[in-house]
Amino acid sequence: MAAARLLLLAALGAALAGLFASAGKMKIVEEPNTFGLNNPFLPQTNRLQPKMSPSAISGPAHLFRLAGKCFSFVESTYKYEFCPFHNVTQHEQTFRWNAYSGILGIWHEWEIDNNTFVGMWMREGDSCETKSRQTKVHLVCGKSNKLAFVSEPSTCVYSLTFETPLVCHPHSLLVYPTLTEALQRRWDEAEQLLYDELITDQGYKKTLKDIFEEAGLLKVTEEKEVEKQNKKISLEFETVEKCSKEYKQLSKEIKKLKDLLSQHGIAYKGNSGKYHITCSF
Repeated sequence: MAAARLLLLAALGAALAGLFASAGKMKIVEEPNTFGLNNPFLPQTNRLQPKMSPSAISGPAHLFRLAGKCFSFVESTYKYEFCPFHNVTQHEQTFRWNAYSGILGIWHEWEIDNNTFVGMWMREGDSCETKSRQTKVHLVCGKSNKLAFVSEPSTCVYSLTFETPLVCHPHSLLVYPTLTEALQRRWDEAEQLLYDELITDQGYKKTLKDIFEEAGLLKVTEEKEVEKQNKKISLEFETVEKCSKEYKQLSKEIKKLKDLLSQHGIAYKGNSGKYHITCSF
């Protein structure tokens, strides 16, 4: 009887040893919901579907080295991933059958205030009721590149804090140095006009917005894009008299503006190709 009992215990021990050995070989999947999202064999509806392509890379040149990299942050059961100049995504780290994985925003434009880049806007993310999810990324000085904080200040509008040594210099996020010489001159002229009270504060801000859009720092609206494509302004008149009258009026206005600029010592460079008057009968 004792021998039989020993054989039974030995068999049980061998079985348990085999079980633990097989358990040691098991692979733990940390992100079951994201596994295979880009698997070509999955139905198209199971993959992340961006609504648009990211905007062109813009802003301070020393930040361009972040393009092509991604940084993650885990908060509770969610993993957030920030890919500068590309997108922001969120992945729910649970075993729920409908765990959420989606896009919180695609690189769109900079937010600029007081000649400084204050944030990166990621827009046109996944649908959220009647609107799209969007995210503002704040860049702050840090010892290393890392996603440090995530919050949702309002429904489907997210806020990310990204730490990087690339913005520790006090001038690292200034807008003016990133512009071309031509756009810097336009900004200088606008500053002078504002100082001389020849334009209003609203007119000054509009000029800066135009400059930032031309530099690719702000997204141009579709209507403005069409207007941009048609730089030449063509005026058509029914009679020679009407055409001559309009031409004389425009000439007077141009002379008036030239004299005003000369009085204030502002350089003027004519662009005869910008405006074109056509008399058609």
